[in-house]
Order: sequence, then C-alpha cells, then structure tokens
Amino acid sequence: MGLLSGHKGLIFGIANERSYAYFIAKQLIAHGAELGFTYLPMGKMEHRVKKACESLGVSDPWLVECDANSDESLDRVFDRYGKDHDRLDAVVHSIAFADRDYLKPDTFHTTPRSVFTAAMDTSAYTLLAMAQRALPLMQRTTAEKARPGGALVNMSYYGGEKVAPGYNVMGVAKACLEHTTRYLAAELGQPDRNVRVNSISAGPFKTLAGAGVGGMDKMIAYQEHTAPMKRCNTGEEVGDTAVYLLSDLSSGVTGETIHVDGGFHVMGVPPHADGG
Repeated sequence: MGLLSGHKGLIFGIANERSYAYFIAKQLIAHGAELGFTYLPMGKMEHRVKKACESLGVSDPWLVECDANSDESLDRVFDRYGKDHDRLDAVVHSIAFADRDYLKPDTFHTTPRSVFTAAMDTSAYTLLAMAQRALPLMQRTTAEKARPGGALVNMSYYGGEKVAPGYNVMGVAKACLEHTTRYLAAELGQPDRNVRVNSISAGPFKTLAGAGVGGMDKMIAYQEHTAPMKRCNTGEEVGDTAVYLLSDLSSGVTGETIHVDGGFHVMGVPPHADGG
C-alpha cells in the first residue's frame, strides 16, 4: 500500500517530461495515486501531454482540454471529473505565464497593465478558481473516504519573496500565489471543509515555462554556488515533497510554503569566491 493508495487527483500544468508537474505526477503515481490530466488548447499540447502520460505508465489517461483563464473551461473540467469519479482528493496547480519580453533584467518598470494582469490571472488567480471548483468534489464521502476533505498544492519560486533579476512580474505573481495559498488555507481548513492548501517553492529548473525567463542559466549556476547543498534540487525531490503535502503525513500542515532548493533561501550573503 502506497501513501496515496486510493487517492484521486487532478494535475494542471504538465507540458512535457521536463516540467515540475510531470515529476510530481511521477511520484504521486509511484505512491498509488490515480490521476487525471489536462492540456492547453493550443498547438501540440495534447500530444505532448499524452506522450508524458505514456512515459508515466498511464496508457489511457483521463485527459481533458483546459484553458485555466476561462471559467467556462474550468467548469467543464471539474464537472466532467465529478461525473467520472466518485470524489477528488488532490489538486496540483503548476501553471504560470508572463510575457517573456518583460522577463529580462531592467524591464519590470516598463511592464504594461495588460502584461501585469495576464501574469496575475494565470499564475495566481487560477489557484483560487480551481479551489472553488474542487471544494464540492472534496466534500464527497465514499466507503473508502468517510470524512470530507482534500489538499491542494501549487508551485512557487523564491523570486516571489526576494528580487530575482529578470523574474520581474512573475515574481510579483508568485508573491500573490503564496498569499492566496495562505488565505485559502485559513478558510478551507475549517473542520467542516478539511481542505489543506500548501505551496512548494522550488529552485530554478529548465522547464518549458522557465526557458522564457531571461538569465535562467545564470540563476541555476548562482544557486549551485550559493546553496548550502551546492546543487539545485531535482524534479523527483519536488515530487516527493508533493507526496508529503498531499498525503496524511502532512495532515496538520496547511498554509505553508516549503522550500525545495538545497537551502538556497536561507543564505543572506553568498559564499566568497574562494569558498569561504
């Protein structure tokens, strides 16, 4: 029996085998979770997600198109999931967007209103929108699930706490995401709802989304030099943290932002060039 045997979850944000959402799904499945997946309504995303699912060992995935910026699209996803499944235990929010023209050093002060609001809507508000729709499904009880409840996990980055040159409006959106996590945790954690909400702040990673951030290679190199563990985190380590947050091991944890970054976030002054 795995830590998540019998748990049913929805994953938002798998783009390919290099996305954090992929590694989260990989570890959740390894611990017995039954997952549903979504894909963006653009280009070859359906094919990419199907390919990722195949590499996860899921040959016939529950897979639905989803534009998270559309209330109607989210309604369709959760309505269909609710018809196809008796309950929902977990939601993984791993989506973000900002115009890459403004993800370069010294461009934040030029950010237009449209770029700012688009980043906030996709990267932060969508968590609230998903929580609204997940809550009724998480309140369902079954023979295997006697008590209502569930858990949501989202992906953040240290650039939401401190300035990361080039991260810009995405950093502001991640700050909003983390505080949205706390406010949702305060309301959804009440005994009659019993839903926990937490955030994982992972280190820089060459994902499809991360490729749009200016200076990503330098960010990775800086973390490897500065972090106490002298390396970046792995995707599997992020996935393992999600297993913890979505399982009963973390039954008393909500409203947290857990850093999975090799300790990078604790450093105030980087090591000297000589290693001292």
